[in-house]
Amino acid sequence: MELAHSLLLNEEACSQLGEVQKAEFLFDWLRYLDKLLLATSRSDVRERQKTLVEQLLSLLNSSPGPPTRKLLAKNLGILYSIGDTFSVYEAIDKCNDLIRSKDDSPSYLPTKLAAVVCLGSLYKKLGRILGNTFSDTVGNILKAMKSAESQGRYEIMLSLQNILNGLGAAATSCHRDVYKAARSCLTDRSMAVRCAAAKCLLELQHEAVFMWTTDLDSVATLCFKSFEGSNYDVRIAVSKLLGTVLAKAIISKRLGTASRQSIRRVSLEEVLELLGTGFLRGSSGFLRASGDMLKGTSSVSRDVRVGVTQAYVVFVSTLGGAWLEKNFAAFLSHVLSLVSQSHPKATQTQIDAVCGRRCVSFILRATIGGLLGEKAQIAAAKDICQAIWKLKKVVDAVMSDGNLETRLGSADVAAGQHMLVCALQELGNLIHSLGTTAAPLLQDSSAGILDSVISVSTHPSVSVRLAAAWCLRCVAVALPSYLTPLLDRCLERLTVLKSSPEAVTGFSFAVAALLGAVKHCPLGIPHGKGKIIMTLAEDLLCSAAQNSRLSAQRTQAGWLLIAALMTLGPAVASHHLARVLLLWKCVFPVSPKDLETEKSRGDSFTWQVTLEGRAGALCAVKSFVSHCGDLLTEEVLQRLLPPLPCAVDLLTRLSSIVKTYGSPLKTPSVVYRQRLYELLILLPPETYEGNLCAILKELAADLTAPDMQVAAFTFLLPPLCHQDDLLILSPLLQETDHRFIEEQLLLGSGIACGSLEYDPYSIYEKDVDGDSVPKPLPPTLSVISSAVKLFGVVCARVGEAQRLLILEQLLDSVKHTKGARQQVVQLHVVSSVSSFLKYVAGAKGSLGPEEMRRPALALVMGALESSSPLLRCAAAEAWARLAQVVDDAAFTAALAQVSFDKLKSARDVVTRTGHSLALGTLHRYLGGISSSQHLNSCVGILYTLSQDSTSPDVQTWALHSLSLVIDSAGPLYYVHVEPTLSLIIMLLLNVPPTHAEVHQSLGRCLNALITTLGPELQGNSTSVSTLRTSCLLGCAVMQDNPDCLVQAQAISCLQQLHMFAPRHVNLSSLVSCLCVNLCSPYLLLRRAVLACLRQLVQREAAEVSEHAVMLAKDSREELTPDANIREVGLEGALLALLDKETDQRLCRDIKETLNHMLTSMAVDKLSFWLKLCKDVLAASADFTAVTCVDAMQEEEGDKGDDASVLTMRNDDRSRPFTNPRWATRVFAAECVCRIINQCGNAHSAHFDLALAQEMRKRDSRNDFLVLHLADLIRMAFMAATDHSDQLRLSGLETLLVVIRRFATIPEPEFPGHVILEQYQANVCSAWIASGVVSDLNDLRRVHQLLVSSLTKIQAGKEALSHLYNESASTMEILAVLKAWAEVYIIAVERHKNCRQPLKTTTCSEESVRNGSCSSDGLLDLVHTDLGTLSRLWLAALQDFALLTLPSEFASQLPVDGGAFYTAETSENAKLHYSNSWALILHATALWLTSTGFVVADPDEGASNLSRPVTPTSMCQGSSSGATVKSPEDVYTDRFHLILGISVEFLCSLRSDATMESITACLHALQALLDVPWPRSKIGSDQDLGIELLNVLHRVILTRESPSIQLASLEVVRQIICAAQEHVKEKRRSAEVDDGAAEKETLPEFGEGKDTGGLVPGKSLVFATLELCVCILVRQLPELNPKLTGSPGVKARKPQMLSEDGSRLVSAALVILAELPAVCSPEGSISILPTLLYLTIGVLRETAVRLPGAHLSSTVAASLQALKGILSSPMARAEKSHAAWTDLLRSALMTVLDFWDPVDGTHRELDEVSLLTALTVFILSTSPEVTTVPCLQKRCIDRFKAALEIEDPMVQIKTYQLLLSVFQYPNPAVSYPYIYSLVSSVVGKLQEIDKRKPEDAAELQVFQEGIKVLEALVAVAEEQHRSQLVACLLPILISFLLDENALGSATSIMRNLHDFALQNLMQIGPQYSSVFKSVMASSPALKARLEAAIKGNQESIRVRTPTPKHPQNPGRNSSIQLKTNFL
Repeated sequence: MELAHSLLLNEEACSQLGEVQKAEFLFDWLRYLDKLLLATSRSDVRERQKTLVEQLLSLLNSSPGPPTRKLLAKNLGILYSIGDTFSVYEAIDKCNDLIRSKDDSPSYLPTKLAAVVCLGSLYKKLGRILGNTFSDTVGNILKAMKSAESQGRYEIMLSLQNILNGLGAAATSCHRDVYKAARSCLTDRSMAVRCAAAKCLLELQHEAVFMWTTDLDSVATLCFKSFEGSNYDVRIAVSKLLGTVLAKAIISKRLGTASRQSIRRVSLEEVLELLGTGFLRGSSGFLRASGDMLKGTSSVSRDVRVGVTQAYVVFVSTLGGAWLEKNFAAFLSHVLSLVSQSHPKATQTQIDAVCGRRCVSFILRATIGGLLGEKAQIAAAKDICQAIWKLKKVVDAVMSDGNLETRLGSADVAAGQHMLVCALQELGNLIHSLGTTAAPLLQDSSAGILDSVISVSTHPSVSVRLAAAWCLRCVAVALPSYLTPLLDRCLERLTVLKSSPEAVTGFSFAVAALLGAVKHCPLGIPHGKGKIIMTLAEDLLCSAAQNSRLSAQRTQAGWLLIAALMTLGPAVASHHLARVLLLWKCVFPVSPKDLETEKSRGDSFTWQVTLEGRAGALCAVKSFVSHCGDLLTEEVLQRLLPPLPCAVDLLTRLSSIVKTYGSPLKTPSVVYRQRLYELLILLPPETYEGNLCAILKELAADLTAPDMQVAAFTFLLPPLCHQDDLLILSPLLQETDHRFIEEQLLLGSGIACGSLEYDPYSIYEKDVDGDSVPKPLPPTLSVISSAVKLFGVVCARVGEAQRLLILEQLLDSVKHTKGARQQVVQLHVVSSVSSFLKYVAGAKGSLGPEEMRRPALALVMGALESSSPLLRCAAAEAWARLAQVVDDAAFTAALAQVSFDKLKSARDVVTRTGHSLALGTLHRYLGGISSSQHLNSCVGILYTLSQDSTSPDVQTWALHSLSLVIDSAGPLYYVHVEPTLSLIIMLLLNVPPTHAEVHQSLGRCLNALITTLGPELQGNSTSVSTLRTSCLLGCAVMQDNPDCLVQAQAISCLQQLHMFAPRHVNLSSLVSCLCVNLCSPYLLLRRAVLACLRQLVQREAAEVSEHAVMLAKDSREELTPDANIREVGLEGALLALLDKETDQRLCRDIKETLNHMLTSMAVDKLSFWLKLCKDVLAASADFTAVTCVDAMQEEEGDKGDDASVLTMRNDDRSRPFTNPRWATRVFAAECVCRIINQCGNAHSAHFDLALAQEMRKRDSRNDFLVLHLADLIRMAFMAATDHSDQLRLSGLETLLVVIRRFATIPEPEFPGHVILEQYQANVCSAWIASGVVSDLNDLRRVHQLLVSSLTKIQAGKEALSHLYNESASTMEILAVLKAWAEVYIIAVERHKNCRQPLKTTTCSEESVRNGSCSSDGLLDLVHTDLGTLSRLWLAALQDFALLTLPSEFASQLPVDGGAFYTAETSENAKLHYSNSWALILHATALWLTSTGFVVADPDEGASNLSRPVTPTSMCQGSSSGATVKSPEDVYTDRFHLILGISVEFLCSLRSDATMESITACLHALQALLDVPWPRSKIGSDQDLGIELLNVLHRVILTRESPSIQLASLEVVRQIICAAQEHVKEKRRSAEVDDGAAEKETLPEFGEGKDTGGLVPGKSLVFATLELCVCILVRQLPELNPKLTGSPGVKARKPQMLSEDGSRLVSAALVILAELPAVCSPEGSISILPTLLYLTIGVLRETAVRLPGAHLSSTVAASLQALKGILSSPMARAEKSHAAWTDLLRSALMTVLDFWDPVDGTHRELDEVSLLTALTVFILSTSPEVTTVPCLQKRCIDRFKAALEIEDPMVQIKTYQLLLSVFQYPNPAVSYPYIYSLVSSVVGKLQEIDKRKPEDAAELQVFQEGIKVLEALVAVAEEQHRSQLVACLLPILISFLLDENALGSATSIMRNLHDFALQNLMQIGPQYSSVFKSVMASSPALKARLEAAIKGNQESIRVRTPTPKHPQNPGRNSSIQLKTNFL
């Protein structure tokens, strides 16, 4: 293929190839040429132009296939448009000659067609340059058309379209001729030709004025004719033509083309009249139609009506939303009139009426829902409401009008009903789509929306009453706050108007519909409503018999209400179950005998009511079974089943009853059957085992019933066929945007579409398709559907003999019927057998004995050769299922053989299609039928069939079957891949484009092949690359196919290829293909585009986005106008598409795609994304909100930006998004949150203004989130102040995120303030908690909000609104309590933090003043309400505790619920409690801590609330005079409540427990243990402490978060402190009691008692040790002796832990150090080795050398702990003294061994850390530990060695440590060190003359050394002191400088001089005698000292005046500055 990539065709290479490869080669060359020509320079092209033209024209004669001719023509056009045009006329002549040729043979046809296509392309590219040749060309083409066949006509139409496009107005002379030709093609036999003609006429109308003026009527009539017998594509093309032409007629009037007077003006009324004619009369002219009407025969064919419906939508869409807004009233009244009484023919039969209504609804939904923004939609809703009032008045007039010509009136009413139904349904849909944005509409009393809907609920027509009910349901789903009031209103009307039959049904429908809406409203309805409805239903059922006029209605209403009530789920149904079961039992007779007697009594009417009642009861039970499965216990089933046999019994007698009482019972009996079947399908088959045979007989009779007239193929079979197989049948079965109206064509003429009046019970069911009305089919159809389903189940359950009998019987019934009825029976029988096989296969059952196979096979075989394609499809499925169920290889082989034989012999299309599919399905279910010869023969046959060009159907089915074989054969198929691929390519290149279905099957085959090859496509071998090229070539051919579904296939193939071999797919061309089809009118194509995009952006979002923008900039016409990629990028185009799209799946894909793009690109393209979101949010935000935000930002300085927000409103054109829907705006707000979170994971500068500004200065391309803060807040504010509730919630959520992220960021320009202070106007509870606000007045505003909400909830659960379910008020109360808890926690924390800085002096006065003021202020604000709050909090916690009890304690729970929940709604309430308990618990604990558990509340007894807060005995005396608890008991209760909740939660942490809850719980425990009283509780109850420790241990093990582990350790520390206090207290009291007794007799307190043993599980200390070891070993595994003891482990170097790790280890060490105090002396001996091992171990593992000889935090902690342990009183207690001394010596030995380890491994430990440890030992233990000679000597050596270390920092630390040792009061300890080390110190200091200090560190060494000597002087005994001073003075004096040296000295030497002088000044007076004697003995020293003092005074003199003369600072001042910096 590489040879094909050249500018000129490589003819030599081409000539050597075979036929197929040659076609492939040529196509590839043309593809390459197409790209190359545009990239080559003109001069190069002109050089080779002659040869190229010759090559291209010579290809015309090689009979090129359709894709090749298209490309060839395109290249010719490009070549001439780039190169010279002089030879173009020859080319045109040549083409014309080819077309004129007389050769009519099929082989010459491709050449002719290619010539036609070339002409089109040349004229399109070159246009007017070609001057006058066009008239000859057009004439020639039109002449050729007369004799052309369909392909020719198709290509000629498209070619003419291109010619017209290229020539524009220049072609006027031949417009009429083209118009004539296209007219005849528009009603062509071939659908493809009709589409092409429509496209041609669409092009023509741009210039041909006559089409939308003089000939407008005939164009319309022509289009109506064209709709007759059309398919979906034709309807789309022709409706586009018709709609555009009619719109043009109106626009031209507006544009004022009046300059040419001759043009006929067309008014809107005329245009609508024209469309109306088509809708009502179809294509028959006026005269013919009136004639037919007289005969009463005419009814417009459905396809015309559907086509015209689409034309209406195109017409309005072309005129646009603004036009519709202006002309809405006229348009509405016209559209509704289409189903009005003025056209009785349109709604003559029920079927016609339903279809007409569907069309009208579609027009309204597509225009109002698709084109209008939300404000315009609200206006439209008001207009619709006006229409409803008008129609209502007509009805009222008729109803009130006695009997005057009543007959006429009833016709009036009947005809007006359809308009009402359409209006009500559209009103419902409108409000549903508006959501909460519709609130102003419903509050507007002048519109009276709800009144109008409720008023028509009593309309005489059932369909209107149902539509009104549905409309109310939509209102309730859109605005849940209306649900309860509407329910109340309807229940009230139902009770009052019980005696009007219309009102009873109307309002019961409304109540049922509203109950169906409850599951869409998360807040539900009050629980009590269920009771009211149940009582009302019982009342209706009981009173039904009283008045025969109302019996049927009341019965229906009663059961309908019960059935709807069941949808509320088990929580509600369980309370009414007993009554429902009783009613169910009473509705059927008890025994068969009673049924007999019943049959003989009664008349037609009573039977009607009875059947209605029983069907209703069945429906209610069905509703119960499907919605309350949890309640179906054994016991309930036992009560449910008794009436079933009787119900089945009645079923068997129905036919005789109908015979007896006549036709009025026909419908009720059918409905009864259907209800019973539906219930049986839901129940487990075991429950009706006894009745199986009776049921089966009835089913068989139903399925073969003689009175079924119409075969409802499309309704019965699709569920029984495989989804994939439906694709080959009819595009109608596929999902399209017009599914709603296209469905009626699918069902065939005699069958009604679904509509609500066929089954009122469906009004409460959860509907299937999003928000559209339920569409149940007529009972006669749905009963068949239920029978088919049930047959599958029952037939599989009966005995084998019975089964065989039934199958034989069904087979006979098919054989014995004739004609049209045979088809019906066959359809039903095959469906049911298919359903049976499907059920058996699903249940892994078996068919039974062999004789079963024959009837089953015969049935299926007959259907495989049926004339209905759908039946063949279902039969092929059943054929394979049969093989699957029999599960016998020989049988399967026999089946395959049957098909092989049939295919070889048969010639008819039916047999060949049926059996070829059968082969495919066999493969699908039996996985490649394993044996390969089957595969070979199967593939061979399918190859042959797929090349049968005489029948596209056979090709389609065979190729589809082949795709199934490829899919199921998997790797076995490899041998066939190459031939299959070349077959596919050959067919793709040769099958005419008019056979789109063949191309679709080819696409499926290619897709299956790509999947089979999979990742191997990445390979580089020649064979793989050939395969890959072929696949890509195939995709390219399909991309160019005019059929949208083929293009969708191409995209999914490329998507597969991109997944397996991404490098080989050209991303830019793929993305361009996707962008072009982004707004395609075909749903499946849009879906394919988005599925592909979603996959691409996961891997390479940035590239996809760039390619899209590049493409938009380059392309001129190709992009669809809807997707505005050029301005807003692909992302913006997707957002705009999301706004328009209605298909749920597509919307989901768009959102996912955008989310992937946002995740990978938001940080890099920050401004772009934020602008997108802002555009969407600002495009429809209320203007007031925007101005309000801007006013708030006056000071901000970026007015340019604000101005842009304001100007955007004025100029519509500059806005990329006009009126986006609320759902899109919610998504944009969510995106803003996502962007903030994405930035949170990126650079820190996103949240640091100073850093961001600095980086922005460095590189202006840098962009950070914090720079857009104003925008973020503006967007959040716009969202939070919108009409839509969902958007308000998203806005608040965004505000919360903004506050949390930006709360702490300082404002660089105003120190001491935070950046968010500018936006204080937008406040919410998050504000307070974030600490943004520091001014009390701002706080007070928000505080007011919180207080008002608190006052509201104090009224408690009784007084809250009854709009929603009680659990909603629980949610509200808890939300308020949680918000208060949050504020209180923050206030306390801030108060605490403020108190801490007051102790330290580090923070500046001002900030302390501010801080304390704000935090105290906040606490003061909360304080006033604490009394109330604390009670409410405790009540909430008690509720939570009750609700979390296990189910076995359910009986002990309070009967009427808790403080804030009712018993009935406890299940729902649990969720709300689990969301808020943790913070409430923390707040309560803090409050209890603040009272210290000692102050009783001032208002303890008489609560100051309006009611006792809790029905519990919690925290106040009950007013009934029961026993009042003592404060001690009250506190104990509270303490156990908090402790209990915490332990219960922490014990069993579920995986979904949030970090916040765990942290809050641990903080609550910490707060609790902060005060003495609870500590004493824990201390005195050892089991409780151990339990707590075990729980905390588990938390630490299961939660990795360091913050949680630290919090847990803090609680552990507090528990140990509590235990310590307890032990101390016991010791103290024992000493006080036994003061006089001997000390020996004192009992031992503390753990370990007298023995020292600690029992695991009973010991607090042991539990603590376990927990601490767990923490330590996790951080430092080397501490584990098992690990380090094993031979493979080398001692590692010490390591630094992470910050978190260090914190944890330090916390654990603190706890360890506290433990000895909890033990008795003996106990302390048991634990001491462990404590020392761990503490010293931490020291060893973390003693890392740090710069500056600092200690790491863990070392510091371990030294602190060591000190704590060593200085424990236990070390001195008599009983433990000796043992401790031994152990401590060993520990000291261990530390000493760290320098020279025994095992010889050298570890680089930090000397300073180890020396400090030695010092701790020396200073903290009793002398006998360290004064042992051997230990003492080693310690001294260590210090000596340290003094020799070069590092000055080490020396400094060593001196400091020595200082502390030398000053130790006990001489026995300190003297040996002094003796050994002083000489070294003095020696070091005397080196000063030789070694001048170089830097500050060395200077400090000398200073520290001097301090040591001075300390020695102080410690020394009198007689030695003089010698020491005599040593010290010379050293000090040697540091001094004289005045000359002082001037030139370095700052270091100066400092040393100053230090020495100071010290001399102090020492002199202290030891004057020694001082004088030394001075006397050494004149040199004295002279030096004097010189120094003198020099010093000089310098002081110079320095003093400098402050007065800042203008001439002397050099000393500069020295002074430097000094200060040091």
